[in-house]
Amino acid sequence: MGVAIKSLDTQINNYLALLNNRQKKALLTVAKTFVEEDQDDEYSDEFKKELDSRYDEYIKGGKLISEAEANKRIRKIIKGKS
Repeated sequence: MGVAIKSLDTQINNYLALLNNRQKKALLTVAKTFVEEDQDDEYSDEFKKELDSRYDEYIKGGKLISEAEANKRIRKIIKGKS
């Protein structure tokens, strides 16, 4: 952990001691949101492999579909899950 990060951690900890419970709960909500956003950006290994497979197929001259067709298929899948 770099010096700048330790300094930030120290500053955050110093301010935490000054907050009341309502403010701490609000800060916790913000912190959880940041963590969840970071986790949403991660793709599973299985999904990455599928993307790689489809890209390889595309490079080898695989059949492509239009955006309209893709949207049509997506809508069909979504309706099936309802």
